[in-house]
Amino acid sequence: MTNVEARIRIKEKHYEINVDLNEALKVKSGEGNITLALQSPQIYYDLKKGTVASQSDLQSAFGTIDIYEIAKQIIQKGEVQKTQEYRDEEREKKIKQVISLLLQNATDQNSRPCTEERIKAAINEVHFNFDSRPAEKQMADLVKKLKEVIPIKIETKRIKLIVPAQYTGQLYGALQEYKESEEWLSNGNLQVILNIPAGLVMDFYDKINSIAHGAIQSEELHGE
Repeated sequence: MTNVEARIRIKEKHYEINVDLNEALKVKSGEGNITLALQSPQIYYDLKKGTVASQSDLQSAFGTIDIYEIAKQIIQKGEVQKTQEYRDEEREKKIKQVISLLLQNATDQNSRPCTEERIKAAINEVHFNFDSRPAEKQMADLVKKLKEVIPIKIETKRIKLIVPAQYTGQLYGALQEYKESEEWLSNGNLQVILNIPAGLVMDFYDKINSIAHGAIQSEELHGE
């Protein structure tokens, strides 16, 4: 268990709480238990000094004086302090995820799979800066850098989708990452051409069909 601060600034005042890091991050993502996350049943102006916030300020800032509801708001809308150890672990996990995606999707100039050793050596050579973005987004940027030192490309599939009008709002954002072109049809449906890394196609279909329940028409395009 690692205790850290979570904090927020509202109406020129700071509010801080003492939380368990892992559980607080679960709460921030909408899945955790706030009673397990909050490690001290007080809301502070300054946690280190131990200055407790007044109930009138809490009511004004959060619309309630319920400690757990306030703590939940602070965690979800404010900042949860992360330890250096936690950040290092998350970075290592992200690097492994990106490398794993490359191994699934990348080939050399002869369409042969790239080895893990070759990819890692090239990453060290280009000094790529991994960050907190999803692995899929970082993979594309990394490939651009790796092309400077090794012949590498991502095998992609070109797919046409027709998304029924009632699902376009929910799915439009998910389509942007791979979108080549789009056309709004007269009936309100959305037709898009996507280029998706081959190793991600099945996961992508699972994601959109969980929302559209199989109502999307799809066609793999060849030689166009």
